[in-house]
Amino acid sequence: MTGEAPATLRISSAGKDGRSGVAADTVLLGLPIVTRAVLAGERAGFERIVVEQANGLDLQRLLAGTRAEIAAQSGAAPDSGPGRVVVLRENVIPQVRWLRELRDTGARGEPESRDRFAITSVADLPRAEDWLLESLIKDTEGFMSRHFERRISLAISRRLASTRVTPNAMTLLSLGVGFAGAGLFLSSGAPLLGALLVLLHSILDGCDGELARLKFQESRFGGVLDFWGDNVVHSALFGTIAIAWSRASGQTWPLALGAAAILGTILSAAFVYRHTMAQVEEGPLFTSVSRSPDSPFSRLADALARRDFLYLLVVLAAFGKERWFLAMAALGSPIYFLLLLAIARAGRRRETPGAEEAARVPVRVDNPGS
Repeated sequence: MTGEAPATLRISSAGKDGRSGVAADTVLLGLPIVTRAVLAGERAGFERIVVEQANGLDLQRLLAGTRAEIAAQSGAAPDSGPGRVVVLRENVIPQVRWLRELRDTGARGEPESRDRFAITSVADLPRAEDWLLESLIKDTEGFMSRHFERRISLAISRRLASTRVTPNAMTLLSLGVGFAGAGLFLSSGAPLLGALLVLLHSILDGCDGELARLKFQESRFGGVLDFWGDNVVHSALFGTIAIAWSRASGQTWPLALGAAAILGTILSAAFVYRHTMAQVEEGPLFTSVSRSPDSPFSRLADALARRDFLYLLVVLAAFGKERWFLAMAALGSPIYFLLLLAIARAGRRRETPGAEEAARVPVRVDNPGS
């Protein structure tokens, strides 16, 4: 939008009766409908957001903390100056990406667009909740995450959305469960329970991001806390399995396996943070481990980064073979780090085509003074 006239989002606001039978102050997964639309407009980058005043609504309270302005009267022509004006009806729940497209291109989209949901009656409210929750499922998720973990975490997030529980509080809760699970591997009789708690940590870990997106409470701090917290939990898991193995065998070499798994994990996390996440000064963090997610190497790295491997831990722990999991991690974590290095090198080559060939060609510099 640089150099262009600012875009305005104008939201029509029905009164307490609501033209669709649902008032604009109806709470949907923790936020009033009109507040949700305003926050989506802010995320979409609208420079100005105007909400029509309606009888019976306390818009001052509903819009507190947002950049929205309240129109002098409902139905008045938008006093927005030059630039595109996008009008959103009060019964439409928008996705941010759809509003961003309207802001940038003026495209209207089809009525059945997957990026918006029109509430026509009170009976639509449960379906609107389902639609919002399903939109949180990422295309890049693993099979078990999509079909098992996400179903549980979404059910939890549905119930927590209307409470005061914050995304960061959920992150800390999931970390506590993960550390407790890792600690149980030090007890010879509790590896399976430990594995189940680590899996529960993975499930609860999905709730923080879901709550953040549902309630527009995303923050860079929360993303960094979640990212490093997960990697520390995994490192603690490798460490406790290695210590338990060393104690049981009376040997120190299992500690070397634990060190290899931890080192590979921390190096990979630091690499991803430095080369993708640290490059983002504001806004959401990267969801891929590479800035070129469409390449074959990147798709492979993303697949390896998913947490479906925790189900293997549960199976192995059930048979008392959690040591096998550590052995595989000790081998796989360093290999994964080397794969990330290869991805970065290949990405640099694509960004600077011909750089290596040019480096091999001798360059003559003529000295005009000779």
